[in-house]
Amino acid sequence: MSAAALPHSPRPLLGFGLKRPRSMPHPFAAAFLFAVAALVIAPLVNLAAIALGGSDEGLWQHLAAYVIPPAALNSILLLAGVAVVTITAGVGTAWTVTAYDFPGRSVLIWLLPLPLAFPTYIVAYVYADLLGSAGPLQAGLRAAFGWKSAADYWFPNVRSLPGAVLIMGVVLYPYVYLAARAMFQTQSAALIETARGFGASQWRLVFDIAVPMARPAIAAGVALALLEALNDIGASEYLGVQTMTLSIFTTWLNRSSLPGAAQIACLMLFGVAALIALERYGRRRQGYTGNDARPGGAPRAALTGGRRWLALAACLVPVLAGFIAPLVYLAHETLLRGLRTGFDPVLARHALSTVLLAASATALILALGFGAAFAVRLIRRRFANACIFVAGLGYAVPGTVLALGLLSPLVAIDEAIGGAAKALTGAHPGLLLAGSSAAVICAYVVRFLAISTGLAQAGLARIATDLDDAARAAGTRPSGLIRSIHLPLLRPALWGTALLVFVDCLKELPATLLLRPLNVETLSTYIYQFATRGNFEDGALAALLIVLVGIAPVIWMVRHADAPLPGASGPETAPDT
Repeated sequence: MSAAALPHSPRPLLGFGLKRPRSMPHPFAAAFLFAVAALVIAPLVNLAAIALGGSDEGLWQHLAAYVIPPAALNSILLLAGVAVVTITAGVGTAWTVTAYDFPGRSVLIWLLPLPLAFPTYIVAYVYADLLGSAGPLQAGLRAAFGWKSAADYWFPNVRSLPGAVLIMGVVLYPYVYLAARAMFQTQSAALIETARGFGASQWRLVFDIAVPMARPAIAAGVALALLEALNDIGASEYLGVQTMTLSIFTTWLNRSSLPGAAQIACLMLFGVAALIALERYGRRRQGYTGNDARPGGAPRAALTGGRRWLALAACLVPVLAGFIAPLVYLAHETLLRGLRTGFDPVLARHALSTVLLAASATALILALGFGAAFAVRLIRRRFANACIFVAGLGYAVPGTVLALGLLSPLVAIDEAIGGAAKALTGAHPGLLLAGSSAAVICAYVVRFLAISTGLAQAGLARIATDLDDAARAAGTRPSGLIRSIHLPLLRPALWGTALLVFVDCLKELPATLLLRPLNVETLSTYIYQFATRGNFEDGALAALLIVLVGIAPVIWMVRHADAPLPGASGPETAPDT
């Protein structure tokens, strides 16, 4: 149909093959996108300015010779190991519970994602206590076999690079599990049944059909897991693994060199950007679609004999290691400490501070993230895609680096506000942002904005654009389109995003540790103080509170994993990270 066929159509309908006018300006949306991108890019630009500002030449030579090479190697090995563990555990368990029936499957579907409720640093603290030479496991072995000390036997050292890989892997594999299972559930049933009819073995089904079709989603899940591992500082510091992130932290605080820390940070960020660009380039022309009337996957095969128990054990091991064992330990220590000495009365105040900070940041992140996604849908230009890509870069920035980059912009804003206030009132209000909890909220917004924009884009991608075009043809304004169509259809995604962002803010340690006011503690910094003093058990209740709150969004994700959004336009590939 041509444009001449609809001479009286008020607006062309893209769904009927018509081209969009060359100019459809949305100045407010464009300005909003630019502001969101500027919010994220400002600390990175400031970081580069600090790095280029110069430092002690002797210090940089020392860092380049003795600090950066081992830290970069440790970071690469850590990320490679975490990738192997998360892919093996995540894809393997996702395919097992999707393709087979075996005892305990219905329970494991709920348990497998639950390690996401744990911050990696808490699990590291737990296993360092459980598996250390003074821990209950080695003490039991010495009592059982009559050994006098750790020198009488060999036991793997959890405070090592392999220990960090395994601990982070069993906590972060649900990122890959959730992404892979979502794709396995929506793959063509007819395609899998046809392959089975031609005699394809189960291994061929997995490696030749299921996994290749789910590769974009698996890549997205692995990327999220690796970014979390790269951003971690508590676990790597406690386990004695000198990573690039930890090197930035020690260079800034121990060596009192902001330029040196900024130079290491810029070097690390270039590597992260190169890896993300390489992953995107590798799948730039790959798309997956299907027209099967039954896209829910083939019927599950019932396992019999020993294979059903093997499947149960394979799925139970990561759940035990990543969730059940740490949870039991925290519950035991909380009960034991509570009965012995009672609970710290200031913990309630710290918990309230944590909730207020996380809730304030979550509200801002939802408004900015979903607003940016709506703006991209309205504009549909390369400029919009570039802005939202920049807005998602904050997730790749470690909290320590983000704190370093935010200080100068916040101080500059405070000086501008103070100068204006002094000119008007004669009094300087002091540091309103850099000296208050607003700095922590700003760090949370920049750090976790990518979650909101990513989930908003994924939700909007499942709403047919024909709905937008039909509403516009009827004269609906963009604000009415968002209010009457997008928000009602995205209500589940909004709640899920709010839960995810809230818990991530709750768990964030490095940025909170460095930017919080002197009289403010959160649950994460409260735990960190006990861990650095060697008595993490005294902070077990705070750790348990974080975990219990973190379970809520994981349960939400599992509950809504199979619920398609109304108005979905068909199977979609996984969104970019």
